Amino acid sequence: MSKVKTKVSLRSVFKTIIWPRRKLILIGLVLIVISRLASLVLPGATKFLIDDVIANGDLEMLKILLLAVTGSILLQAITSFLLTKILSVEAQHLISELRVKVQKQLLRLPIRFFDNNKSGALVSRVMTDVEGVRNLVGTGLVQLVGGFLSAAISLVLLIRISPMMTLYVLVPVLIFGLISLKAFAYIRPIFRERGVLNAEVTGRLTETLNGVRVIKGFNAEAQEIKTFEQGVEKLFLNVKKSLTSTSLVTSSATFLLGLASVGIMGIGGYMIMQQQLTLGDFLSFTLYLGFMIAPIVQMSNIGSQLTEAFAGLDRTEELMNMPIEDDGTTRTLHLGKIQGDIEFKNISFAYEEGKPVLKNISFQAPAGSVTALVGTSGSGKTTIAGLAASFLNPDSGTITLDGINLATASLSSYRSQLGVVLQDDFLFEGTIRENILFPRPQASEQDLQQAVKAAFVNEFTDRFEKGLDTVIGERGVKLSGGQRQRIAIARAILANPKILILDEATSNLDTESESYIQESLKTLMHGRTTFVIAHRLSTIRQANQILVIENGQIQEQGTHETLIEKRGRYFQLYTYQARI
Repeated sequence: MSKVKTKVSLRSVFKTIIWPRRKLILIGLVLIVISRLASLVLPGATKFLIDDVIANGDLEMLKILLLAVTGSILLQAITSFLLTKILSVEAQHLISELRVKVQKQLLRLPIRFFDNNKSGALVSRVMTDVEGVRNLVGTGLVQLVGGFLSAAISLVLLIRISPMMTLYVLVPVLIFGLISLKAFAYIRPIFRERGVLNAEVTGRLTETLNGVRVIKGFNAEAQEIKTFEQGVEKLFLNVKKSLTSTSLVTSSATFLLGLASVGIMGIGGYMIMQQQLTLGDFLSFTLYLGFMIAPIVQMSNIGSQLTEAFAGLDRTEELMNMPIEDDGTTRTLHLGKIQGDIEFKNISFAYEEGKPVLKNISFQAPAGSVTALVGTSGSGKTTIAGLAASFLNPDSGTITLDGINLATASLSSYRSQLGVVLQDDFLFEGTIRENILFPRPQASEQDLQQAVKAAFVNEFTDRFEKGLDTVIGERGVKLSGGQRQRIAIARAILANPKILILDEATSNLDTESESYIQESLKTLMHGRTTFVIAHRLSTIRQANQILVIENGQIQEQGTHETLIEKRGRYFQLYTYQARI
């Protein structure tokens, strides 16, 4: 995962997150103001209780005082409930919206991005990084404002009771404030790093679970456990570092504010003895002091939460700023119904700079023709197919479709007429029916059955108790390789594409399955511009043209018969396989 460089500003957060929800946050602020004002009734009532009610034996005033305090407590309870109901719910709604937004952005990123990032790490980016925003819109932010308000009102009341004691209290409070600011500036990068580590650990765990058969097959449980332990240890050390910083803030608060309390006891006790302060004033001052200090301590905790929120938003913003495949600025041409004439003109491509995979490739694939790509592993066959599918963009040269530069066509209008059967025959968790219907969920039952029969899927589903409604497990683990491949081909048949990419479409088939599938592939390829990649050369004998790719270049080109007559590289590959 790339190193985080983006840093979200308070201004951008206010503009994009807080301002659009200003009405709800304003209601929250009103509620928090009412709650804080109600909370100040108790310390004020204490002074009246001691200096007036008890001193004068006034029972009527006692009843009024008790009613006032009870009313203030009830008001605090109601406002607390409403705050949670309004703001906490909105915060969770925002998290949901952001997750959808990030997932949408992810799916619009180019294939290269996914080649360089673990899927588990990306899951963490979607699910975990955005969670911190609950502290921006939820009760955290308004409690921060409410805390400032409580502290400010309490400060005014403290000054009215005793300016000297208040001045003494303010010194440790200001020192605590400076320590908090420094600590939060230090913690933010730690939280950002935690997001990266969390994504790495999640990514590795996802890989482990997906590859559990390989792990068990090679008796590699111990080394996987060790790798995971190392990742978890790094995460623990990060959390330890942040806990140390936050505990420093909390300990500073305990020590400094404790010193303030000791001073208040001394100064207050002396002033009472000198009759410069009543007992009611002293108790009232002590309670107001608690109301000023408690929000400050609470603000330090909220400050930590807000710092975590900003760190998560930093990582989210980094993802949201990545260039997408089709931003609507260069790919402006909407394709209607296409014929399917494809031409590669001097195409070069490299995954890494200075390491070319394709070098000046040029060929034509007329509409309805079948172009087979053969060659050794790593020669560039799959890269050519990826370029034809617009999964990749050439570094130089032009790919045209019906004479139109493919780089100018909108991806959705092109890919809606594209079908792919990939080497790993990826299936989604669910039923066989759902997987075949994936490209056209609203397809009729008749169309579905035609695809099923054309790919000979019914040959094995008829033996299943639930037929097409059989649940196949994650990635189709309950099926054989040949069965998964036939479902993938049925899916492509149902999509009814004009351009077809078959990447090792028969690689996982046994001899019986292959004989079934060869017939269905003929039906599938008829009238469609098809690119076939196959190691089994017997599967491509009927191709209109065969391109022999070696070291990123077309070494030979022609039909099966002409290439056999040439007795060149294709002849070598074909006769070698025939011997096997």
